[in-house]
Amino acid sequence: MRVVTLLPAATEIVAALGGAGHLVGISHECDYPGSVHGLPRVTSTPVDPSCSSAAIDAEVRRLREAGRPVIAVDAEQIRKLRPDLIITQGLCEVCAVSDGEVYRLAEAIHPAPRILSLAARDLGGIWRDIQDVGAALDRGDEAKELVLGLQGRLRRLRTSAVSPSPRVLCIEWLEPLYLAGHWVPELVAAAGGEDVGARAGSHSARREWAELPPLRPDHVVVMLCGLDMERARAELEALDHTEALALMRRVPTSILDGNQYTSRPGPRVVDGAEQIRAALTGVPAGEVERWLPAVRC
Repeated sequence: MRVVTLLPAATEIVAALGGAGHLVGISHECDYPGSVHGLPRVTSTPVDPSCSSAAIDAEVRRLREAGRPVIAVDAEQIRKLRPDLIITQGLCEVCAVSDGEVYRLAEAIHPAPRILSLAARDLGGIWRDIQDVGAALDRGDEAKELVLGLQGRLRRLRTSAVSPSPRVLCIEWLEPLYLAGHWVPELVAAAGGEDVGARAGSHSARREWAELPPLRPDHVVVMLCGLDMERARAELEALDHTEALALMRRVPTSILDGNQYTSRPGPRVVDGAEQIRAALTGVPAGEVERWLPAVRC
């Protein structure tokens, strides 16, 4: 079977099921596992990822208002790859090619590939997506084993939680401010905390900094969507917002790699839960760090 994946989570699921050898094309954002790095890239974006979060947000809004795609697909490249299966998603057009465009593309390919659209909005949805990919790859047993293993890790994390649960805010974007939703509240709960900014399965929510102190957070976790720890740290250090900086001086603040571990609805969200636990308990972890804003004159 020849498989094209149009988002990083799909690539990671296929690889985790032992199906990396089926991959013939991936998105421009796919970077894990390392074995996929040499595969053809079938998507692109006009958005410059090196820009500030505020500039990225403005460009995404401009593209959508103009009716232009944030993520474009190389239809000719996909035709040349002759996939039997294309895996996409319908959750967020900022993160992957729009669902409708993929179906239109498939109709122009002969024979038409099967389209599998992932739709996870919470952990249960991630487990279903893994099982659906397993069924499509004829790896149903591997999918069942993978899901049971991930669920087992989360159960062990929950049983070691301490009381009382710290009140946690999870920041997915800084300018403008977004609090993480979807599966993140469940990751926080597994880590022993209570997400006071979102409910499981909800969309990530636009908020104002002035709205956060009344939520009485005990900990802030910065997990920026699509940005690694280095970029997140740089965004925080460039943040020039009095209320935000005051909150982070008063409340313990940690950074983790949201791009790899909390934004992608795939197997490594469990790693994300473990890192959130490390942030809340202060246990040293290689991919979590505490952050304190510098005092500015």
